[in-house]
Amino acid sequence: MATADQQVIGVDLGGTAIKLGRFTQTGQCLADLSVPTPQPSTPKAVMAAIAEAIAALDPNRATIAIGVGTPGPADAAGRIARVAINLAGWTDVPIADALEAATGRPVIVANDANCAGLGEAWLGAGRNYKDLIVLTLGTGVGGAVILDGKLFVGRQGTAGELGLITLNPEGPPCNSGNRGSLEQHCSVQAIQRETGLTPAALFEQAKAGDEAAIVFWQTYGRWLGAGIASLVYVLTPEAVILSGGISAAAELFLPTTLAELNTRVLLSSREGMQVLVAKLGNQAGIAGAARLALQQYGDR
Repeated sequence: MATADQQVIGVDLGGTAIKLGRFTQTGQCLADLSVPTPQPSTPKAVMAAIAEAIAALDPNRATIAIGVGTPGPADAAGRIARVAINLAGWTDVPIADALEAATGRPVIVANDANCAGLGEAWLGAGRNYKDLIVLTLGTGVGGAVILDGKLFVGRQGTAGELGLITLNPEGPPCNSGNRGSLEQHCSVQAIQRETGLTPAALFEQAKAGDEAAIVFWQTYGRWLGAGIASLVYVLTPEAVILSGGISAAAELFLPTTLAELNTRVLLSSREGMQVLVAKLGNQAGIAGAARLALQQYGDR
């Protein structure tokens, strides 16, 4: 029988670093750790590094379960990393089986963007809402759908690819095979393609009064608002949380995003909906992975 003070470990597996945190049921992070991702990052080497880090983080074996976020899709059962971006030789890697054998604790696996979204829903800007969308505005555009406090991944485990919806059928080609996706208009790569500048440089120019930079961020806000409008019509969330590096410039684009939503979305679909900026930063991934483990193996 699980107890009220049960603990879990959240793991955020990245191409250069593996971050881990030990959390209580109420969301307190008791300890965290970051170790380099082995190079080459073969599944065997990475599993060994994670198991060693877990032993260091929880020497007394106080945790009941482990959640792992991986940079790519997991299977619907949360057992297998189907593909892992930036990791060598990762195809259908049975992470849960390997770590359960190494640690003696149950394991659940999910896409890292989904974990970050779940973390933000649990302990961050979304903590007061049950139904929300988390959009990650970074190198690409990722996201997570949280319904009734739980991650929605669909029957194949691949739902919630929010950045791949179509904004412009004739737009720039996307790695997914789509054209003119939300990602192709609202990611770091899209901004650099359009302007030759990083989002941080454009932010500084706009803050300094550069008219072209100000207009760019207003246009960015319109594209983002149009994309969010489609998501709102399907999911009618209580809140939309914006995370990732570009969200740091929210003060420059959010007014036009909100105006676009007000124009495009019927009041009945958006009444009371909040658009908020994420709060957890780089801690969102480990928090969400821990939350996933709690929801799967702890007290409900």
